[in-house]
Amino acid sequence: MVSIGILSFIVFAIILIVAVIVTWFIASNYRKNVVEKKNRDAMDRSREIIDEAVKNAEAKKKEILLEAKEESIKTKNDLDKEIKDRRNEVQRMEKRLLSREENLDKKTDAIEKKEANLASREQALDKQKAKVEELESKKLQELERISGLTSEQAKEYLLKTVEDDVKHETAVLVKEMETRAKEEAGKKAKEYVVTAIQKCAVDHVAETTISLVQLPNDEMKGRIIGREGRNIRTLETMTGVDLIIDDTPEAVILSSFDPVRREVARIALEKLILDGRIHPARIEEMVEKAQKEVEQTMREEGENATFEVGVQGVHPELIRLLGKMKFRTSYGQNALKHSMEVSLLCGLIAAEVGEDVRMAKRAGLLHDIGKSVDHEMEGSHVQIGVDLCRKYKETPLIINAVEAHHGDVEPESLIACIVQAADAISAARPGARRETLETYTTRLKQLEDIANEFKGVDKSFAIQAGREIRIMVVPEQVNDADMVLMARDISKRIEDELKYPGQIKVNIIRESRVTDYAK
Repeated sequence: MVSIGILSFIVFAIILIVAVIVTWFIASNYRKNVVEKKNRDAMDRSREIIDEAVKNAEAKKKEILLEAKEESIKTKNDLDKEIKDRRNEVQRMEKRLLSREENLDKKTDAIEKKEANLASREQALDKQKAKVEELESKKLQELERISGLTSEQAKEYLLKTVEDDVKHETAVLVKEMETRAKEEAGKKAKEYVVTAIQKCAVDHVAETTISLVQLPNDEMKGRIIGREGRNIRTLETMTGVDLIIDDTPEAVILSSFDPVRREVARIALEKLILDGRIHPARIEEMVEKAQKEVEQTMREEGENATFEVGVQGVHPELIRLLGKMKFRTSYGQNALKHSMEVSLLCGLIAAEVGEDVRMAKRAGLLHDIGKSVDHEMEGSHVQIGVDLCRKYKETPLIINAVEAHHGDVEPESLIACIVQAADAISAARPGARRETLETYTTRLKQLEDIANEFKGVDKSFAIQAGREIRIMVVPEQVNDADMVLMARDISKRIEDELKYPGQIKVNIIRESRVTDYAK
């Protein structure tokens, strides 16, 4: 039983193995057949694809070739058209050039004809010119024979005639220009000056070289003189002032050219009179106090002056010198008042013309600073003032204004010109200054002498206190045109040779008279 079972199992296993092998073999053949079939299908598909691609490529190739052929045909047509257009343009240009060449040929022919005509005319003109020159020479000889003058003499006569005409026309033109300039500038200048003068009013006090001190009684004169004159000698020695004690009742006269010394002596004497104790030691003490008081007064006056005109930052020493000018006069005009007036006028004029008012006032205040020490130093007050301004570090503009205010140097700025004008306005104001009789009469005589030196002057008269010179001319020697030039020449001579405040009017009068008699 066991053997049958094992045998059955073995048979079954063999059958199973055989079945598996047969199944695997069958499956392998089936898979192989399937793969081969797929391969054949793929090969067929690939062949179809390749055939289709070849067909498409052929079609594309034909299409591209067709497009290329169409493009080449189009390009060829465009080129043919362009070539045709260019040929037409070249033909037009050739026709145009041919036309121009023909025109140029015609013009050349015409020019050649004109040149020939011009040459013939030139020859004719040369012949005519020779004839004209010959006739001109004959005419000149005939004119010289008739007139009795050579060509040079005739030229000289003609030039003289032309010169007289030009001189007359020049005089007329100068007169017209002066009139027009005066009409245009005079009104504006007067407006500026009058406005400045109206806004600035400064008192003028005429001072002399003496001071009068009132005494309580005539007995005081003896006390001032002292025993054997010791008091008066001490006072004169200490102050440098001459005391004049004469018959003037209850008064003593102090005389000195230096106003500061005179002021010191006046204050000291008044203090001594009030004190009542008059002896040399007391005199010395009072003089020292008076000197200190005057020094303090000068500083205060200088400070007041700068404050009144509105000028700041002036050096203290210049302020002291300004105050010292309170005791200085020029032609009777107080120097400090004059400087303050000039400063205010400069500021007003500068404001009118648009200049720096502050600098203009400063220049006007310091323009005469040299007068404060011109009694003590050598040189003119202008040069002394310039040295002082340089010493105390004033600006070059101020220094030039001080140096140029009397015309010693050329003004370098409009402010310097304003200072000149303001100085002249202040000095020329009626009553501002006075001169000695001798100086006055000498200036009048010099005015008349200058006028009488000119040819054609009959008489001359200095009138209006020397502010006008009236000149009578000989009408046969001076005509109306010459009067204009003569007035200018006389004015220049007066400006160059005389010194005077303000301005002098030159008035020339020409009178023509015709006389006849009825018989």
